[in-house]
Amino acid sequence: MALFDLPEDLLLSYRPAVAEPEDFDIFWAATLQEARAHQLDLTVTPVDNGLALIDTFDVTFAGYAGNPVKAWLHLPVTRTGPLPAVVEYLGYGGGRGLPHERPLWAMAGHAHFIMDTRGQGAKGPKGDTPDPDPAGDPAYPGFTTRGIASPETYYYRRVFTDAVRAIDAVRQLPAVNPSKVAVTGTSQGGGIATAAAGLASGLVAVMPDVPFLADFARALAITDASPYAEITGYLKVHRDKKDQVLRTLSYFDTVNHAKRADAPALYSVGLMDQICPPSTVYASYNHYAGPKQIRVYPFNGHEGGQAFHEAEKLRFAAEPLSG
Repeated sequence: MALFDLPEDLLLSYRPAVAEPEDFDIFWAATLQEARAHQLDLTVTPVDNGLALIDTFDVTFAGYAGNPVKAWLHLPVTRTGPLPAVVEYLGYGGGRGLPHERPLWAMAGHAHFIMDTRGQGAKGPKGDTPDPDPAGDPAYPGFTTRGIASPETYYYRRVFTDAVRAIDAVRQLPAVNPSKVAVTGTSQGGGIATAAAGLASGLVAVMPDVPFLADFARALAITDASPYAEITGYLKVHRDKKDQVLRTLSYFDTVNHAKRADAPALYSVGLMDQICPPSTVYASYNHYAGPKQIRVYPFNGHEGGQAFHEAEKLRFAAEPLSG
């Protein structure tokens, strides 16, 4: 693994003209309005996690089309009054896992809400949320081409909507201070966090870690790695669908969501990352509308900063969450 993308000095100024549909805002406003027409149907059930210092709750809320979405809520056992909250979105293929996993943010004294990703969780940590509305058109194995013929049927329309509804759900929890909510995620989760930051209002921090789902056109041109390779694999067969596919993706390219986000953001990038190439991360970062910082890991691939970056996120979020 070696450096393969733009030099770092060019990455700092890389600001591509990513295609943006004229009805982008109308599309997303209508999508969220439809989702919010459904009751949240929020249920919170305590579960035994085997941990002495963390309480865990099995949460269900209504996401896209009112479909039930699962989540874990972790809270420190010792707490007084409503807590700031961190909503976490998950990496590609993984689910929310088991109740004792991922306790970091609760150990830092915050409410930690881990949203399951619909239809995923078969190859990483296990998932518990089905996707009951898959498009019936042919799709390449994986998730990135499901329903790709149209933005209305595309898989990530459902996921991004779930992500915003997760924020709605967190703000309804008695244990949470609704004015102190941050979002984070790694890879796919980082892309979802960026989209949520552009679609939801009032967040206090956004932490996309080596984010996926940005600058699709460049990613398809410079990397053979999955998941972007799923889209090129689809287009190798559906040679006549390029324009249609790129139009669909323009509604979900998180560069366009980053332009609409205003909460303080902390990004990360691995300069040897062939899964989410550095230029695609910088495309999102350089277009991000709010205050922003980025941590660069020159000799790392898609693993990024891992525990080193977790420490960076804890420091970054401390003031907006508790200040």
